[in-house]
Amino acid sequence: MKTSPRRTSLAPVKRSLLTGVAVASLCVGSAWAQSAPGPATVTSPGTDGLSPGAIYLEADQVLREDAVPKTSASGEVEARYDGRNLRADTLVYDEAKGVLEASNVEIFNPDGSVEFARELVMDDELRAGVARGFSARLPQNVKIAAASAVRRSETINELNRVIYTPCDICADSENKTPTWSIQAEKVVQDGERQLVHYRHAVFRLFGAPVFYLPLFWHPDPQAERTSGLLTPAISASDRRGLSYEQPYLFVLSDYSDLTLSPQINAKVEPFLNARYRKRFYSGEIDVRGGYTYAQDFDATGRFGDTTSRSYILARGAFAINEDWDWGFTAERSSDDLLFDKYEIGEVYQSRGPYIADDRRLISQLYAVRQDDDSYLSVAAFDIQGLRPDDDDRTFPTVAPLVEGRWSPDVRVAGGRLRLRANAVALERDLSPSSTSAIYVPGLDSRRVVAQADWRRGFTTPGGIRLEPFANLRADAYSLGDVPLEGFGGRNETRLMGTLGADVSWPFYRRFNKMTAVIEPLLQVMASPQPDQIRTGFNPAGEPVYLNEDSLAFEFDETNLLMANRFPGFDLMEGGMRANVAARGSLLWDDGRRATVLVGRSFRDQEELAFPERTGLRDTASDWIVAAQAQPIRGVSAFGRARLDGDSLEVRRAEAGANLALARGSGFFRYLWDDLDINGVKRENLDLGGELFLTQNWGVTAYGNRDMVQKGWVVRDIGVVYRDECTRIEVIYRREDTVVGRLGPSESVAVRLTLATLGEPIYAN
Repeated sequence: MKTSPRRTSLAPVKRSLLTGVAVASLCVGSAWAQSAPGPATVTSPGTDGLSPGAIYLEADQVLREDAVPKTSASGEVEARYDGRNLRADTLVYDEAKGVLEASNVEIFNPDGSVEFARELVMDDELRAGVARGFSARLPQNVKIAAASAVRRSETINELNRVIYTPCDICADSENKTPTWSIQAEKVVQDGERQLVHYRHAVFRLFGAPVFYLPLFWHPDPQAERTSGLLTPAISASDRRGLSYEQPYLFVLSDYSDLTLSPQINAKVEPFLNARYRKRFYSGEIDVRGGYTYAQDFDATGRFGDTTSRSYILARGAFAINEDWDWGFTAERSSDDLLFDKYEIGEVYQSRGPYIADDRRLISQLYAVRQDDDSYLSVAAFDIQGLRPDDDDRTFPTVAPLVEGRWSPDVRVAGGRLRLRANAVALERDLSPSSTSAIYVPGLDSRRVVAQADWRRGFTTPGGIRLEPFANLRADAYSLGDVPLEGFGGRNETRLMGTLGADVSWPFYRRFNKMTAVIEPLLQVMASPQPDQIRTGFNPAGEPVYLNEDSLAFEFDETNLLMANRFPGFDLMEGGMRANVAARGSLLWDDGRRATVLVGRSFRDQEELAFPERTGLRDTASDWIVAAQAQPIRGVSAFGRARLDGDSLEVRRAEAGANLALARGSGFFRYLWDDLDINGVKRENLDLGGELFLTQNWGVTAYGNRDMVQKGWVVRDIGVVYRDECTRIEVIYRREDTVVGRLGPSESVAVRLTLATLGEPIYAN
């Protein structure tokens, strides 16, 4: 006879169920276990409708033997407690022995994990027990099976003759072998240290044994942060030979960790990489570094003296209070090509507010104050160049650099007023024009700038948008080691005022599921001719102007409609001038869009401060053409060009596209410049992507080609396998272009990512 549900008179059965709950602790946690929870403290009914501490038990038969005493339940036993469900064929609790026994047990936990055991024996204190024929399906899609599972204590759990995998295993499939798995004679989960220890572990890939370790351990995949091995990096190249890098994460505290990554190379000395991270109540620091004691080398072999070689890439950012922050970066390398030779990635990244060019490192110290109306920063920095022709003595040391902005929360003459200030001091040891035979001291400069901008917007009844603006600026300079002054010094001041207006008149037309917009754009302005600061003359007799902050200037659609196109302060634009453009857009209701812009600039007289290569020196500038489109979902493209104002020949062109579809993704970038900022022609193609030919197998490729030198800088091609638990990439790379003393090279790298091992831990 089946009993009716009972909730208050089954204390022994309740204890039995709690013991059943402890079975879950045999594995939930690392991949194998988590500490057994005691009876939950609940102050309100749970989602299953049970009151705190209540149990729902149902079975074909429940028998209570008071003389023994013993409680038995059999026949489709089902119990609910604290959000967990337990099912079993039989459940027997012997109070005299303090032992619970159950057969064919299934436990369903609130997190979705499920445990199974053919036989279960536990004590009534929930501290020790044994499960035979144990298996589980855990979070992160982890599956385990073990001949037996033993709970030694609240923090130590042991499994014997174990198989572990996060890969899908389909019982209906002919091939039940997981992509990868670990088999071990014994696995011990240490809940206190959050580590999983293996004895006689065999790694299997597609069922074949590929690696054996008599002892092995890794962090608990469920743990947020814990020490252990991370995914290794394996490669082979003609520079370093076979290379193996094995990161190990040391969790030092809840707020800090250290990762050591020794790189062992067959042809050259080992290289040790390290990373230290720590969070504070007000911020964090992140320090990367590396060291070796070795000779220099290239693809032909080793050469030179044996010496220390190292690098550091560090950053820190802290909040002083609600408005103030401060921070620093420290970036240095002992060798220009150190990062290339040892394949150290993520080097040229933004770690602070100031960013150096590619293949250059910047060290800075800064403080920033920001609120709704104002911004103030104070900084100092210097730069290390890693390009073959760089001489660090020609780079200035900047200290201090002060920038401030304030926008009063009041209307001035009906418009918005913005005040801006800038001050900087630069010291340079050596002039770029110095040679080994002639020493030329570097130009030093100190500058203070104060500026006020005002702008107001109007819209006429006819839809014309009019925005008048005004700008007033005052500069003061102190220069030293000026070539024009016989390497003496001088002081100089200047004042500039600008009046102008932006005018636009958009026309809209609605078509079927599409809106078309045509928008003429006009900007007119007037100001005195600027007093550019001369520092010398070039070999052609043309004046050389002070220009420390606008060296990398390109004329394109982003600055076509700007009153002063120079991004810095040393050079300024003046005179009577007008910028004219037209923009057309097609906007589909389903999100597709396309935009085209054409325009050019006019001025009353030439401006020699603009380099000839920019297309802005003459009274009529080059033409600017730009377009971008999203023709279908997952596809976007852009293109921009600068055409000669007289002949319409292409002076500079850039195009690119991005593709992201179900079967793959890709990109390409093309750049052509008849005269770049270094005074040489530049043509470059950069493209890459991956395409999956089947659900699991794909190919990947990447290439960067210098089309002026007619050679590939880098070529990658590889094969990729991926499924729900694995990503394996085998990449062949060839580098052709010689960079400094680094010659051509070939390498093969294996990139292996296994679910629950390494990557999730490192990401935390």
